[in-house]
Amino acid sequence: MTSSTRDAATDQPLDFDRDPGAASGELVRLSPLVRRLIAGNGGPMTFTGTCSYIVGRGRIAIIDPGPDDPAHVERLLAAIAGETVTDIVITHTHRDHSPASRALKAATGARIVGCGLHRPARELVLGEINPLDAAADKDYAPDLVMAENDAVSGPGWTLQALETPGHTANHLAFALPEENTLFSGDHVMAWSTSIVAPPDGSMVAYMASIEKLRGRDDRLYWPGHGGPVREPQRFLRGLVQHRRLREAAILSRMQAGDETIAEMVPPIYQELPTALRGAASLSVLAQLEDLVARGVVLCDDEAPMLTSRYRLA
Repeated sequence: MTSSTRDAATDQPLDFDRDPGAASGELVRLSPLVRRLIAGNGGPMTFTGTCSYIVGRGRIAIIDPGPDDPAHVERLLAAIAGETVTDIVITHTHRDHSPASRALKAATGARIVGCGLHRPARELVLGEINPLDAAADKDYAPDLVMAENDAVSGPGWTLQALETPGHTANHLAFALPEENTLFSGDHVMAWSTSIVAPPDGSMVAYMASIEKLRGRDDRLYWPGHGGPVREPQRFLRGLVQHRRLREAAILSRMQAGDETIAEMVPPIYQELPTALRGAASLSVLAQLEDLVARGVVLCDDEAPMLTSRYRLA
């Protein structure tokens, strides 16, 4: 099943690939160097579940071992029986990606590498709460924090870090140059746009990270949820257009007299299930932060918040 936005360069529909593909718990070989095992944590925000990737043969890395789920960890260990895990690689510290790193380290002795500790993109302002605070893995404890161009490697494989903040402030993607592919985490996914939720996420950083990836030539992305992004450059153009259309919709609602996010969300997200309206509100907040920073929109508070009132500059 797919849905479409528009490719900004060609004005052709850009399809979101929502084919569930493999079931959770099923080990699938994706390429000579990559295997995937999907955790059993499917849901509205995780699609079919978190994709844990096994990279290499013999001496291997595991990317994003997933949530604190002993059954998934046991399946990972069964999948790599007879092999040695050297690195447990983490893209970002949401609780659907990093908590299993601790159990996997205890079972294998591998080091935990990748992103730094969870941190917000900006500090909370007076009176503001973080509605996604419980989503953060604050017990994450890396043995090695990686920065731009840092790499770990094994026989026939290399994982090189790219800093891609936006979805979270500490988000990393990892290039696999031997196959000209990219593990894109939750930054770019084929099944949906990534949620950018302040204060942990930043639309300004997210768009800058999109532009950074547009300067690369990776042939394929392996994301944190769902199937591969098969035409990365076309997809990235579509994501930029999607955000521009969302920005235009917000400005249109303000021209119609809406002053609050609560007023804007229902007409902008008319087909969205009620359960996801909270996530949509945070996405609108992220766009408004960007618009306020650019001087297009004014905010009545010290900084944009979910409860703020907004008006056109």
